[in-house]
Amino acid sequence: QLQLVESGGGLVQPGGSLRLSCAASGGTLDYYAIGWFRQAPGKEREEVSCISGSDGSTRYRDSVKGRFTISRDNAKNTAYLQMNSLRPEDTAVYYCGVLILCSSEYEYWGQGTQVTVSS
Repeated sequence: QLQLVESGGGLVQPGGSLRLSCAASGGTLDYYAIGWFRQAPGKEREEVSCISGSDGSTRYRDSVKGRFTISRDNAKNTAYLQMNSLRPEDTAVYYCGVLILCSSEYEYWGQGTQVTVSS
């Protein structure tokens, strides 16, 4: 069974950057779309970004466009989320997951990594 482990979260000041990683084991990411979603306390889960498995096309929620970049390295069985110009409202637990298509439901997801943006 595919297992996903997120890393790279932490405490960062507003305007700072973090790079999240999503490492997979027990299977290959090659044929999956990979998504990042987040959940803040008291708020609903929201999708942040997704990258397709077929052509590498990407999509982002409006609030992170131009600041976040999703990527994948199939050779390393790892996906990434580069987050720049972080804002306090980006504070949340970030999860990575795999989907058949970016429009599908998540098949597997990790335990999450905490991102806190605060001065």
